[in-house]
Amino acid sequence: MITLTATNTATKIEAILYLKGKPLSVGEIAEYAACDRATAEEGIIELMDSYAHRDSALEVIETPDGYSLQLRPDFQDLVQTLIPVELGLGALRTLAAIALNSPILQSDLINLRGSGVYQHVPELVELGFVRKRRDNESRSYSLQVTPKFHQYFQIEQLPQPFEPDQKQQQLELNLETEV
Repeated sequence: MITLTATNTATKIEAILYLKGKPLSVGEIAEYAACDRATAEEGIIELMDSYAHRDSALEVIETPDGYSLQLRPDFQDLVQTLIPVELGLGALRTLAAIALNSPILQSDLINLRGSGVYQHVPELVELGFVRKRRDNESRSYSLQVTPKFHQYFQIEQLPQPFEPDQKQQQLELNLETEV
């Protein structure tokens, strides 16, 4: 059996992380690299060190789910340009309704947008634009946009909808100016 040097192990781990495209635990990395955990850990440290000292668009980081090869945050704007998110018109309108009324109960969103919300919300959650949490006061879910939504659509702050009193005052003001 051929024993891998740390450098060979680091190179193999780089290939594994690239090909898997998701965070992997040390155990998974060791299994794929056909080495023990200690050798895998040494290889990961060497790989992380190597990426930290080179001028690269990629980095190896430790996440709660394991180690991952990913694009550095400085290059995230390229993702938006080169890999645009494909959202259908219905999902986009649902996202807009969530954004403008955030947080909103899913039951209220269904009343506003219709039953298509049941298909749109899981898609928006999976894309990372919407956070879905069980509401303590009702049986519905509370929905709100995430920081990814603001970053992707390059929106710092959404316009605030009129409060009922403001809307009434605006209508009265419009009527006065028309008369």
